[in-house]
Amino acid sequence: MTTAALPQSKTHRSWWHRNQIRITPWLFLAPGILFFAVYVILPIFQSFGISLQDWDGLGEATYIGTQNYEELWSDPAFYTSLKNNLLWLLLYLLAIPAGLFIALFLNQTVTGIRLYKSLFFFPFVISQVVVGLVFTWFYDPAFGLLNIMLGWFGAGPINVLGDPNYVTYGIIAAGLWPQTAYCMILYLTGLNAVNPELIEAGRLDNAKGWRMLWHVVLPQLKPATFIAFVVTIIGALRSFDLISVMTQGGPFGSSRVLSFYMFEVALSEYGFRMGYGAAIAVVLFLIMLLFIAYFLYSMYREERR
Repeated sequence: MTTAALPQSKTHRSWWHRNQIRITPWLFLAPGILFFAVYVILPIFQSFGISLQDWDGLGEATYIGTQNYEELWSDPAFYTSLKNNLLWLLLYLLAIPAGLFIALFLNQTVTGIRLYKSLFFFPFVISQVVVGLVFTWFYDPAFGLLNIMLGWFGAGPINVLGDPNYVTYGIIAAGLWPQTAYCMILYLTGLNAVNPELIEAGRLDNAKGWRMLWHVVLPQLKPATFIAFVVTIIGALRSFDLISVMTQGGPFGSSRVLSFYMFEVALSEYGFRMGYGAAIAVVLFLIMLLFIAYFLYSMYREERR
């Protein structure tokens, strides 16, 4: 018995020694994968299931098929929210070049550079609620700094947050402040990893200024640019806190976005329509997935090249 068992135990030990390098990383990743599956992947499928039901969140759910999605097509509030989300998406991308140029400035040896870095880094560490309150006071038509500065040029006061034509742009400007700081941090990290030998080679080839930036520096910042694009797109599409603090979706619902409209429908004044809110969430998720999949495919294609 012992003689027969000995080779078997040796076989088990040799299999582990042959595969432990391959298996050990998965053992470390297993808790994270489990949490990701339970708290991210599973809720995605649950949201899609709820979107096919008529449910108030407490009582019994009734299966209604695609009626919630059909209602979206004729809902003017949904189209207003979608239009504002697209506007957020387009203008929020300005944070990427702004963060890049600030990072290029802060990467220089300038007198007082630590003070400049602290000032530009400050918006990133404060809460979005604080940002919303600061810009609400900034836009105030009675005592806001914006209208005081406009008065210096003889311009009349503008009620930015009370005018449907300006309110979305005003909130986006508030959101760009911390988002630019975040992109700046990403690019500062990327600039620290730039190969100095390539910089020297570019200088030997008489590459300066924009040519150096475009042909030598930016290609090495592609990973940082990819992360900045993904984070900025997600931030633009899930914008909620600034709208909640600054306007509550007003005036007259003109500053709504999909995430805030989803909250209103599911948990606020529209009678706890969880199914309809889940349908809005699914549409928002698909828009995010479309953009992120495009950037992932672009990065994969360039890596293949």
